[in-house]
Amino acid sequence: MTTPVCTSASTVAVFPTFSSYVRARGPVLLRAARSLSTNPNDAEDLLQTALTKTFVAWDRIEDHRALDGYVRRALINTRTSQWRKRKVDEFAVDEMPEPDPLPAPDPAELQGLRDAMWRAVMRLPARQRAMVVLRYYEDLSEAQTAEVMEVSIGTVKSAVSRALAKLREDPELAMISG
Repeated sequence: MTTPVCTSASTVAVFPTFSSYVRARGPVLLRAARSLSTNPNDAEDLLQTALTKTFVAWDRIEDHRALDGYVRRALINTRTSQWRKRKVDEFAVDEMPEPDPLPAPDPAELQGLRDAMWRAVMRLPARQRAMVVLRYYEDLSEAQTAEVMEVSIGTVKSAVSRALAKLREDPELAMISG
C-alpha cells in the first residue's frame, strides 16, 4: 500500500512504508517537536513516542494524506500527557526554607476582638443573627441551617450574605481592624 502525503500545495509525495515516511518527513516533524519542548533531547524523545504511536496505528489510518497532521496531534497529546504527569523535583538542602514564625497574638487583643465581634453579631436582626450563629459559631452547613430554621437554602444564603455585609460595615469592628 502506498501512502501519499501532501508536501506542498502542488505536489503529493507517495510513501509505500512507514519507514519511508519517517525518512522523508522526519526533519519537519522534529522541528514541530522542538517547538513543543525547550530541550532538544526531550524533543527527540517526544517525536519518537509520537512516531511509535503512529506506527501502531499505521494500518488503521484511513487518510494517509493527513499523516503529518496525525503525527502532530500525537506530538501534542503526548506532550500534554507528559506535562500532566510531570515529576516535581526535590532538592536536599542544609537548612529548611521555612519562614520566621509570626509572633503570637496578644491574648487580650484577641479577647477584645471576640467581644467586639459578638457585640456586632448581637446588633443584627434576630433572624440574621440566628443564621450567622448557626453557620459560623455552630459550624452548620447551609442545608443544615435551612433545616433548623425551616427555610430554604436560598433564604439562608441571602440572609447570611446581608448579615456579613452589615458586619463588614459595623463601625466598632472597623475601628479594631483598621
